[in-house]
Amino acid sequence: MTIHGHRLGVQSWCFRTYRTHDDVIAALGRCGLDALELCGVHLDVTDATAVDTALARYAAAGIAITSFGISGFSTDEAAARPLFAFAQRAGIAALGADFGADALPLLERLCDETGVKLAIHNHGRKHRLGNFQQLDAIFAQASMNIGLCLDTAWMLDAGEDPIAAVERYGDRLYGVHIKDFTFRHDGSPEDVIVGTGNLDLPRLFVTLAAVGFSGYTTLEYEGDEQNPVPAVKQCVAALAALDKEPV
Repeated sequence: MTIHGHRLGVQSWCFRTYRTHDDVIAALGRCGLDALELCGVHLDVTDATAVDTALARYAAAGIAITSFGISGFSTDEAAARPLFAFAQRAGIAALGADFGADALPLLERLCDETGVKLAIHNHGRKHRLGNFQQLDAIFAQASMNIGLCLDTAWMLDAGEDPIAAVERYGDRLYGVHIKDFTFRHDGSPEDVIVGTGNLDLPRLFVTLAAVGFSGYTTLEYEGDEQNPVPAVKQCVAALAALDKEPV
C-alpha cells in the first residue's frame, strides 16, 4: 500500500503481543499492509539462524522490511555491529536509533564502513533527544550519516510541531513514524486513530512532498495492546482516504 507514493509499513511493536512471524504476517494481511519496520520483540538480530528464518518468511509473504528499531547504541562496538550487519543483510537504508553524544565517533565509523545510516527516534518531552534544541545539538556534531526518524506524536508530546520538524530537518529525514496523540488532563498522552488527535495529516504529507522526503514511512499505534488490528485498520483507512486527496 502506498500513500502519495510512499510505501506504508507498520511498526511491529504495534503487534508486540503476537510473538510469531506467522502471527505478525497474518495481522499485516488483515490490515492491508505489505511492509514492516521490525523491532527487537520480534527478532534477535544477534541470532543468525533467526535472522535468516525471519527474512525468508517475510520475503515469501511479499512483505518488505523497511527498517529495524528502535535500538539503543552506546560506545560498545560489539553490541552495535550485529545491528549494522542485519541492516546490510536486510537491505535497510537507515536504522531507528537512540544514543548519546559519546557514541557518535563509533557510530560515524560504522555508518561509513557499512553504508547504513542511523535515524534518531525522538521520544517526547522526557527524552534526551526529544525536542528541536536537543536534536540541533546532536546534528551539529554529526555528519549526514545521522538523521531523524520523526515520530509525529512524540514530537507533539515534546511541545514541538511535527510539521515544522519536517521543514527543519528535511535533509536529514530518513524515516517517519505516523502516530497521533491526544492529551489527558494530567498531560499524559493517549494513542488515537491517526488524524483524529493533534496531528494534521494532510499538512504532514504536503510538507513531506515539499521537502522531497524519500525515507521509510511507518504507521505506529501503541494502544489496544491485546487486540490492535481493528484500530490499525482504522488508521490505514484514514491514510487511504488521504491518498485520494491531492498533495
